[in-house]
Amino acid sequence: MKIFDHTRLNYLLLFALILSLIFRNDYFLIIVGILATIPVALSAVKSLFHRRITVDLLASIALIVSLLNREWGSAAFINLMITSARIFAAYTEARAKKAIQSLLKLKPLTVKIKQGNRIIEISVKSIKSGQTILIETGDRVPIDGLVISGHASIDQSSLTGESLPIAKKTGDQVFTSTLNLSGTILVKAQKVGKDTNFEKIISLMEQAQNQKIGIKSLVDNFTTWYILATFAAAILIYLSTRNLSLVLSILLVTCADDIAVAIPLTYWAAIARSASRGIIIKGSIYLETLTKVKMLIVDKTGTLTRGQIKVLHLIPFDNNRPTDILKIAASIASVSSHPISQAIVRFASQHHLSFFSPKDSHETPGLGITARDHLGNKYALGNLKLMSRLHLHLNPHLHFHLKRIRAEGHNLVMLSKNNRIIALFGLGDELRHGVKTALEDIRHLGIKHIIMLTGDNDAVAKDISSQIGIDRYYSNLFPQDKLKIIQKLQKILPKGDLVAFVGDGVNDSAALAGADIGIAMGAIGSDSAIEAADITLMDDNFHKIYGSIRLSKAVAKIVKEDFIIWAGVNFIGLLLVFIFHISPQTAAAYNFFSDFFPLLNSLRILRYRYSL
Repeated sequence: MKIFDHTRLNYLLLFALILSLIFRNDYFLIIVGILATIPVALSAVKSLFHRRITVDLLASIALIVSLLNREWGSAAFINLMITSARIFAAYTEARAKKAIQSLLKLKPLTVKIKQGNRIIEISVKSIKSGQTILIETGDRVPIDGLVISGHASIDQSSLTGESLPIAKKTGDQVFTSTLNLSGTILVKAQKVGKDTNFEKIISLMEQAQNQKIGIKSLVDNFTTWYILATFAAAILIYLSTRNLSLVLSILLVTCADDIAVAIPLTYWAAIARSASRGIIIKGSIYLETLTKVKMLIVDKTGTLTRGQIKVLHLIPFDNNRPTDILKIAASIASVSSHPISQAIVRFASQHHLSFFSPKDSHETPGLGITARDHLGNKYALGNLKLMSRLHLHLNPHLHFHLKRIRAEGHNLVMLSKNNRIIALFGLGDELRHGVKTALEDIRHLGIKHIIMLTGDNDAVAKDISSQIGIDRYYSNLFPQDKLKIIQKLQKILPKGDLVAFVGDGVNDSAALAGADIGIAMGAIGSDSAIEAADITLMDDNFHKIYGSIRLSKAVAKIVKEDFIIWAGVNFIGLLLVFIFHISPQTAAAYNFFSDFFPLLNSLRILRYRYSL
C-alpha cells in the first residue's frame, strides 16, 4: 500500500468516515465513501501501470463492489481501515526518520574562517575547499578537513555511534557534524557540502527509506500470488454460490493491507536505528539478505588488525635493561621515516622515554640505520642483512629467539652496540580489541565458516588465525586475488547460503562489490568504502558486525511473527464468515480492528537494543 504524504487529507477523511458511521446517513456515507475510494483506486491503477500488483487493487475491488452492492457501511469501514493504516504508517515512519532529522540538526549554519590575520564568520554554504576554518570549543565541524594547527578533543558519535572523544592534532582528519569538546584547531577544508561523509550518510539513509523496500523478494512476491489466489477463490465461490455478499465478506476479511504496511515499516525503523549507531545500511534488501549469510570472509590488515606496525617483542641481551635498549633504539630510529622506525619511536614515547640526538647517522634503504652517540659508541639498528654486512656474530641463544619471532611472522629488527648485538625487536600488526570475542559471538548467530584473506606471508596469516580462531586463511594475496577467492567460495556453498565480505574499504572495493553482502569497516573518510559496500560501519568496532547480523535476525523474527499474526486473524475471520455468516459490514469492522495487531508487533523494533 502506498503511504500518502497528505497527512491532513487523511485526518479529514478519517474524521468524516467516523462521523458517517456514527450518524448512518446514506447520502453522507455515499459521498464520503466515494471520496475516500478515489486515492485507493488511483494507487492501484498507478501500480498496475508499473506492472505491479498491490493490496490497493484488492481493496479497490472490495470498495467498488461494496458501493455497487449498496453496502455503504462496508465501504466506510474499508476506507476507515485503509485511512487509519496510512495515518498509523505515517506516524511510525516519522519515528523511523528521526535519525535523519537529528543528523540534520547537527549541521552548523555559520562557520569561522581565517583570512590573513582576521577571523570572519560566513554561511556554511559559502565555504570552499582549501579555506582555513577556525573550530573552537563547543563548535560543530562544518567540513571534512585536515588539522593544520592546534589540539582538540572531538566527539565523533554523530558519525560512528561511539561517544568516547578522539584526540585530534596536526595532521589528523576531522569530519562534518562532529563536536569539538575542548581545544582550538585550524582546519584546511578538503570536502564541503554534498561531498562530505556526513552528507553522503544522510543521502544513503534517505535512499534506503525511499527505495521500494528491497523485500521485493518477500512482500511483493507474497502480495502478487496472494491477491491472484484470493481473486481466483472469490470467483470460484461466487460461481458456486452466486452470493455476492459472501464473496464481499471474504474479500474484506482477507485484505492484506496490514501486512503490506507493517513489514516495510519494520525495515525502515531498523535502518534508522542502525544509523544512530554508526551502521549505514543502504537498503532493506541487504538487511534481509544478511540473515542468509553462512560464510564470513574477512580481510586482515585494517579489519582484523589495526593496519599499523607495533612493537610486539623486545628481547634484551647482556643484562641490558629494556628501557635502556628502547631509549637507544628510539633515538636512532628517530632520524628515519620508515614505518618500522616510527613504530619503535611511538613505542618509546608511550613509555615516556627521552631520546638523545644521534651523530653520523646513515640510513641504508632495505637494511637499517647506523649511528653514534656523544660518547662515541657505535650503533646499528636494522635487519639480519645489515648485521651480516657488519660481520656481527649470531650466537645460538640469539638464533633461538630469532626463529621464534620469525615463526610468528613478525618483522625482525636487531640492535647492536660496538659490534655486539644487544637486543631483538619483533614488530607486527596489532589485533583490534575484541575481535576474538566478536567472532565467537558471530558463530553463535549461525555463521558456519570464517575465513581470512591477507597479502601478508603464510607465517603472519597462521599466527593471526590461530590467535582468533579463524577456520581457514589465504595468504600472499593481491587485491584482485581476493575477488577470485570469494567467487570460488560462493560456488561451493549450499544453495541459499550466502557470503559476506568484511574489508576496510581502502583496496577492497572489488571484493566488497563481489560478495553477496559487502561490509566496509572503519569507513569514516573513505568514499570508496561508502560507495562500494552494502553495509558501512563508520568506525573500527568489529563487534558491530555481530550487532548488524543480530539486528537482521531480530527483524526477520518480527516479520515472521507479522505473517503468523496476519494468518491467524484471517483464519478466525474466515471462520466467522463461513460459520456465522457475518455481513460485509461486520467483516470490514473485524478487519479494521485486527489490522493493528501486526502493526503494533512491528513497532517493537523501535525498542530494539543493540549489543555492541
